[in-house]
Amino acid sequence: MLKPTIFREYDIRGIADTELLSADVADLGRGLGTFLLRASGRRINLGRDCRLSSPRLHDALIEGLLSTGCEITDIGVVPTPLTYFSAVHLKADGAIMITGSHNPAEFNGFKTVCGSGTLHGETIQDVLHLIQKRDFATGNGTLQSADLVPDYLDTVAEQFKLERRVKVVLDAGNGTAGPVVHQLMQRLNVEVTELFFEMDGRFPNHHPDPTVPKNLKHLQDAVREQKADLGIAFDGDSDRIGAVDENGEVIYGDMLLLIYGREILTRKPGATFIGEVKCSQLLYDELKRLGGNPIMYKTGHSLIKAKMKEEHAELAGEMSGHMFFGDRYFGYDDAIYAACRLIEIVAKSGKPLSAQMAGFPKLVSTPEIRVDCPDETKFAVVSRVSQALKKKYSTIDVDGVRVLFGEGWGLLRASNTQPVLVMRFEAPTEKLLAEYQREVEAALEEAKRVVA
Repeated sequence: MLKPTIFREYDIRGIADTELLSADVADLGRGLGTFLLRASGRRINLGRDCRLSSPRLHDALIEGLLSTGCEITDIGVVPTPLTYFSAVHLKADGAIMITGSHNPAEFNGFKTVCGSGTLHGETIQDVLHLIQKRDFATGNGTLQSADLVPDYLDTVAEQFKLERRVKVVLDAGNGTAGPVVHQLMQRLNVEVTELFFEMDGRFPNHHPDPTVPKNLKHLQDAVREQKADLGIAFDGDSDRIGAVDENGEVIYGDMLLLIYGREILTRKPGATFIGEVKCSQLLYDELKRLGGNPIMYKTGHSLIKAKMKEEHAELAGEMSGHMFFGDRYFGYDDAIYAACRLIEIVAKSGKPLSAQMAGFPKLVSTPEIRVDCPDETKFAVVSRVSQALKKKYSTIDVDGVRVLFGEGWGLLRASNTQPVLVMRFEAPTEKLLAEYQREVEAALEEAKRVVA
């Protein structure tokens, strides 16, 4: 029986060899197939990443899906955004992507599209309940294969006419981006240096998570060596983007959002943008100054996707590198498409990527700081910290508590996927940053003592 703990906020994920046994994954296929049949329909697309466990999980999942009567179109080993694209392009009722995303090689999991949205929160728990009750639909499903890569390449490539030849280093991290990006770049006016484009589910060169600075070292070195205009990295399933400028300086997700948003506002004055609570205040202030409508929202790609639809936003994104373009695109997170948009901006500017950051005030910030805290108490702890700090400061409580200090801010929120609390701080100086951090950490220690 599948452990309930693998049914997470945004996906179903666990260690493949111990937590995703074949018989249990067949049951998951029955649960997902039943849910999709009842919620949206029987036409389901299925993609998988290049992890060593993916073929086994693919076969087991198909067994379960077929037993419910689903009509499956298997699109093979592809990036996650290509599975999302397939659902739109083929007008499918749903889609399932077998992927461990940016997690270590031993993990794997399942991301599910239902109708025009992704399963998250309660709907993922609904699938678990179907499995626990063994409340499965029955039928004789069908299975066919389709190659969607040519249609995807046509759809993306036709958008970009780059008048200046840009020099870029791309790091696919041995994930699924490599083969597709290679073909795409051949159709654009780009001079590419390719790093780790061969798919290898062991990820032998570095962990495929571009939000972790040490994973960008190969990219930074190659960008400086090649004197490139910029460098771009993809995570294991190609739905998260990382970027560095020509000097190897990391441009984090919130600043990428600002770069994209500023360009969109030149064409769509007053456009709405969704960021998350971990993003820099500079993002919100600058987009507002330029006439945009920036909205701060909860962390989590499925939550942001839903909010984006509700607000008719042109663009949404996260610190983690998930970028959702409603402008000129379909609204799902696609790091390959996001890479093309960034290259396009650099090409039009006539300058390397660092020029996009010119003129912004220099702020200092921490990376995400993670503090272990049991699932049973993490939300209560955050609530207690929020109550304490609200007595002294203005706060934003859309997701945890974002404390607005005099010249900066501090965030404390509970992770939706792990037994941890996440903190982040931003200020104009290191001294103020340390002050803000000390104040939140003191409130946190007091709250943990009381809640425990």
